[in-house]
Amino acid sequence: MVAGRDIDDLPKNAANHTALTPLWLLDRAAVVHPTRASVVHGSRRYTWRETYQRCRRLASALSNHSIGLGCTVAVIAPNIPALYEAHFGVPMAGAVLNAVNIRLNASTIAFLLGHSSASAVMVDQEFFDLAEEALKIMAEKSRSYKPPLLVVIGDESCDPKTLKYALGKGAIEYEKFLETGDPEFAWKPPEDEWQSIALGYTSGTTASPKGVVLHHRGAYLMSLCNPIVWGISEGAIYLWTLPMFHCNGWCFTWTLAALCGTNICLRQVTAKAVYSAIANHGVTHFCAAPVVLNAIVNAPPEETILPLPRVVHVMTAGAAPPPSVLLGMSQKGFRITHTYGLSETYGPSTVCAWKPEWDSQPPETQACLNARQGVRYVCLEGLDIVDTRTMQPVPADGTTIGEIVFRGNIVMKGYLKNPKANKEAFANGWYHSGDLAVKHPDGYIEIKDRSKDIIISGGENISSVEVENILYLHPAILEASVVARPDPRWGESPCAFVTLKPGLDKSDERRLAEDILKFCRSKMPAYWVPKSVVFGPLPKTATGKVQKHLLRAKAKEMFPVMSKL
Repeated sequence: MVAGRDIDDLPKNAANHTALTPLWLLDRAAVVHPTRASVVHGSRRYTWRETYQRCRRLASALSNHSIGLGCTVAVIAPNIPALYEAHFGVPMAGAVLNAVNIRLNASTIAFLLGHSSASAVMVDQEFFDLAEEALKIMAEKSRSYKPPLLVVIGDESCDPKTLKYALGKGAIEYEKFLETGDPEFAWKPPEDEWQSIALGYTSGTTASPKGVVLHHRGAYLMSLCNPIVWGISEGAIYLWTLPMFHCNGWCFTWTLAALCGTNICLRQVTAKAVYSAIANHGVTHFCAAPVVLNAIVNAPPEETILPLPRVVHVMTAGAAPPPSVLLGMSQKGFRITHTYGLSETYGPSTVCAWKPEWDSQPPETQACLNARQGVRYVCLEGLDIVDTRTMQPVPADGTTIGEIVFRGNIVMKGYLKNPKANKEAFANGWYHSGDLAVKHPDGYIEIKDRSKDIIISGGENISSVEVENILYLHPAILEASVVARPDPRWGESPCAFVTLKPGLDKSDERRLAEDILKFCRSKMPAYWVPKSVVFGPLPKTATGKVQKHLLRAKAKEMFPVMSKL
């Protein structure tokens, strides 16, 4: 017998080991702060005791329909209490939650529901027509189609006729459905923390969406890691500007239970609604993509409430934020924490951790430092920038580009029913993000582009992100996105799609384009300067990411016209 080996021979037992799951966080919140407001939406206001009971009712009601382990429950809804409750109630039944992007079309939702074999569909009344069309598509495509349990969620802000229509189509109203459940339902944690808790689908910009499967362990770790990284404290008042259907709200759905905080639901996100919630609900924190921050920065005076009544903390991710937008938010009194991650990493998994020595830097320098993607989250074990050919780390010189790779407990289980994609994603023992970045001497990483978004002009690589950051400095530009367009000489050249700020004279677009190009020539290398400027709104995903694949297609289509500019 090896000396000292007995120290490792002590067995696990029910008293000292259980599967990690964020579901326990709700149980605790109901005990610690049973009467504190948990969820606020319009005239509705629930306490943590009531939310716990409602989630147990939901779990019980689902179980009564034999929906449990191995089943998927899809929820098609904006940020409303029912979607928050589903983050606990569905896994309490042993099932897997699939929070569906409400901006998808019916055919894509039909694919998601079929691919995930959804046993139940919960849908907000505003989106019932969308769900009904998706289910119709599924029925037409499959002879063996079995309709899922259909639950419609009523909302006081919606037309009551839509709810009446849904009920006439055989849907069960959500509150009636909860009444069939037991508020004292004896839910059980998963036997294995590797058990799936949530399923989310990627945007599917180049192929069918991929189903990202997450486990209880990762959700638990992220739930507790979020407040450590952000410094968000117990009792925070959190505004839901970020869609809960996006990476489960970056796991803040579960974090708010850990903090016994208050969820302020926001059905539609506008700058005016954000400022109003700050004034009327005491909001202390919210998460948002850079596109939302840009709207807040450029909101007209009549829609703002400045100076802010308190410091409001904002976490941003979803796309690389331009330094100018970060600077604008800071000047208005918001304190920005910049993070980066993917659906495959439970949401944000790196943070541009603020250093005290940056406090003495000029605001413009601070914004540039804070625009970097930073360092790994506390609960992420591995992060690096590697040469994809050799898998060797790139030097920390701030110039050598490589791919961002992840490793650890907050990396997804894998893509549902997609072994080919899993093999590629997990090659060489790392999760490959597809994002290209550099590593600075201080160890902080900075994204330069998606691998598919790099523009190769005459053999030279051009970072679309860097060109965009300069475009955002132009006083007339509200939003900018740069993609490759065909070039008869260089193969590819940059094409800038631009949205102008409100109130500008847009009658002479040629003059505006010439002014923007002149500005670019004064700020960037000649080969970076866009060959074309196209004006108009930018197509975006539900989380504010610009859909560059659509812009690339448009640039290719417009090339014969744009070459005459």
